[in-house]
Amino acid sequence: MAKFGRFFGRARAKREGVAAAERATREHLARFAAERAGVEAYLEPATRTTPTTVVLVALTGEWTRRRVPDERTAREIARALAIPVYDVQLTGYPRRMREWNAKQRRPAR
Repeated sequence: MAKFGRFFGRARAKREGVAAAERATREHLARFAAERAGVEAYLEPATRTTPTTVVLVALTGEWTRRRVPDERTAREIARALAIPVYDVQLTGYPRRMREWNAKQRRPAR
């Protein structure tokens, strides 16, 4: 019986860890959207090497990326934040995001 108790205890701990990570992701994305204007969500599909992710991009071009379990969850998060969501394979990334990245790479003068 002790074997099964250890197994189920680890499984429960793993589920709790996953739930905590999902809460942290939702809180981070909500904070990002609340602190910036004109935030939009861009859905990145899973590939062989990366899981499904959602990128939030503000009007300034500042962005953040987080893993999500699946596309449906990404869309639910965007709906909860009342922001538009786009499929990056169809729309591509916004120009302001690329410009913001370029500014961040330039050395300060």
